[in-house]
Amino acid sequence: MRALVFDGVPRIADVPKPEPAAGEALIRVRCAGICNTDAEIMQGYMGFTGIPGHEFTGIVEEASNEHLLGKRVVGEINCACHACVYCEMEMPHHCSARTVLGIQGRNGAFAEYLTLPEENLHLLPDAMTDEVAVFTEPTAAAFRIPEQVEIASSDRIIVLGDGKLGLLCAQVLWLETKNLVCVGKHSSKLELLHPLHIETCPADAPVEPGADIVVDATGSATGFERAIELVRPEGVLVLKTTIAGAIQAELSLPVINEVQIVGSRCGPFRPALEALALGTVVVKPMITASYPIEEAGRALEHARSSDAIKILLWMPE
Repeated sequence: MRALVFDGVPRIADVPKPEPAAGEALIRVRCAGICNTDAEIMQGYMGFTGIPGHEFTGIVEEASNEHLLGKRVVGEINCACHACVYCEMEMPHHCSARTVLGIQGRNGAFAEYLTLPEENLHLLPDAMTDEVAVFTEPTAAAFRIPEQVEIASSDRIIVLGDGKLGLLCAQVLWLETKNLVCVGKHSSKLELLHPLHIETCPADAPVEPGADIVVDATGSATGFERAIELVRPEGVLVLKTTIAGAIQAELSLPVINEVQIVGSRCGPFRPALEALALGTVVVKPMITASYPIEEAGRALEHARSSDAIKILLWMPE
């Protein structure tokens, strides 16, 4: 099969089609989304080598569960061992022996085929297009925040970052409170929230501090520093993005203000799929461009540009 392989340098190569292990399905990938995490992998994040990519839609071609065969699916990316202490504590996303699709110990979605445990798969509604469904994983990540943090309708929330994840977090959290502003550097990206009546603010403009909850979706050290400045004493700072390198940060202020810092990663697929199906989260305007897998190099370069929000890779039919 054709795949984008990263071994220090990304390249298109012919590689063997994967063989599903017991309990796994073989999935023919239709569409994959390039994520900021994929860009961080190219900078050395997690020390990953292999086939990256974790946002996808596909068709199940092999599975022990006959009800999955031929069905269009998306899949949760964490593959648990079900035997470690964290699995026993019903925390499979933190399984100490987990593999993670396209990120840790498991080849990913920038290929014609991938394998995942059948228990990780979710069927897609017939009416949902691949262009929408490929946003399921990052939308689920946004829904992780209200799982972790109690949000009142009166809470004031600031979302820092106008990339794909920042825009998704703003939409998901706006369902919880209308007292929300998304702050970003790119007016063209922030404009996507205006038809949804979500308030926005340029990054270089003053923002009133003292927010109950601040979400840092910037993926930068400066974003973290600003988040600390904007959250109120005993408020919550949610870290929503990963950074490949180490950062230096002044931590005296969150100690003095007793700020709760919450790391937030993967989230629930069911509410994400429901929101995408109902249109309460709108994603199509975020698609900047699409490329065939053979042009993955160009796609990655485009994904790193400041104008890009979501770049899609399509596999051959």
